[in-house]
Amino acid sequence: MISPRHTRAAGRPPRVVVVSPPFHSHAQPLSVLAGAMEKAGARVHFASAPSFAPMAAGVGVGFEPLTVTRNANTGVARSTRQGAREAERLEEFLGSTRKGAVAALLAQARHRGEDLLSDPERVMAELRALHERLAPDWYVVDQLSYPVTLALHCLGLPFATFCPGHPTYVPHRSDAFFGVPYAWPRAVRPAAGALAELRRAARANDVAFTERFAEVARAHDAPVDPPGRAFALTSRRAVVFNYPRFPWLPEHASTGAEFLYGGHCVPAVEPDPGEEWGAVVRRLRSAGRRVVLIALGTFLSARSDVLDLLVRGVLSGVPDAAVVVAAGDSAPALARLSGPRVHVARVVPQRWLLRRVDVMVHHGGNNSFTECVASGTPALVLPFSSDQFSIAHDAERARLATCLDPSRLDPGEVGRAVRELLSRPPGGMSRWTGELRDLGPDWIAGRLLRAMGRRDDVGEPLSSRAGG
Repeated sequence: MISPRHTRAAGRPPRVVVVSPPFHSHAQPLSVLAGAMEKAGARVHFASAPSFAPMAAGVGVGFEPLTVTRNANTGVARSTRQGAREAERLEEFLGSTRKGAVAALLAQARHRGEDLLSDPERVMAELRALHERLAPDWYVVDQLSYPVTLALHCLGLPFATFCPGHPTYVPHRSDAFFGVPYAWPRAVRPAAGALAELRRAARANDVAFTERFAEVARAHDAPVDPPGRAFALTSRRAVVFNYPRFPWLPEHASTGAEFLYGGHCVPAVEPDPGEEWGAVVRRLRSAGRRVVLIALGTFLSARSDVLDLLVRGVLSGVPDAAVVVAAGDSAPALARLSGPRVHVARVVPQRWLLRRVDVMVHHGGNNSFTECVASGTPALVLPFSSDQFSIAHDAERARLATCLDPSRLDPGEVGRAVRELLSRPPGGMSRWTGELRDLGPDWIAGRLLRAMGRRDDVGEPLSSRAGG
């Protein structure tokens, strides 16, 4: 255990390190939160893979290089430089998404150990060195960075947990398993046998991760309580959910932590991407009365077949619509679709565009979902994997989106779904968008600084509680 300072010097701003895995979709909201905490008075360093240093500079915080997993995605997964085994797993995962929901989730279950708990000893050594260098008062760690959470637990260092996905990524009861959706959208209903197979795989991962956590803790003679159930190990001080607090979400068992539902991590002001994108939007508006944004995230943009089908479905089903497509490495293959009503780009300024389009088609990723809610943009959701099924269920139940099964898709139903979304009255969107108006990164930063500062203020040793 690293010896703590029992109290912070009077009047000194707290020093905080925000740790992100090397995934663009995680680093983006965490960097926004880091900037908000700096603005709120903390002194913040953002720790991630070196390629994410510009994110730290963009929000005005310090940067520390720290790579917590060999797997990586700096913005477009397929073109990110990574090891042969990581690239092989990515291709296997993409292939599984063609076979439906359970096949994709089972592929992720098979990859979980390599993806989420690679080289915990190295991560612990690097965190120890970082702590000796910066001496932060506490950390914010991405919940899916399990080696970091385990290291902070074993070292007795205080931390807050940031959940980048659906709140049930943190298992809420003993029979809930990481990797099994808590609920399914109407369009995706796996057979009972397939669900039973998925639950068996998830339960086996739960046992294996917990045993591995205990093994690492024993090897380092960690003077703290055993980690317990690995996937449920979070801060006992504060857990931030980058998600709205829908009334039907399951309650988490009390651990003494303050659960903060921040709604979203969208900055109040989005930087202007430049005249080129302004010209794109004007051109599309002149060709079509409505504009639809299609973006399947940094991994699933590799599904060029689905992107092609979506463009054709929107153009044929909504004659007055134009389309922007975030195509990643599929952009060259889809360039033939470009024309007066279609703009294909490798990457797009998504948050900026959401204020300027009428509908978004996305994969149910947490960032896309929360950004749509914050901007009041209705969505067509096509969940492929991970927590996307749970998010699609919530979006559908809140009448924020329509969901279709991407493994059984045809252009006609895409066109019908987008037409229906365009005809909806805005009331459903405005209700939830209004509820999020006072939340977001600045709200999270203020509440998090208070929650993490309270024990320090009363003189409690900063590492006196295992798990943060």
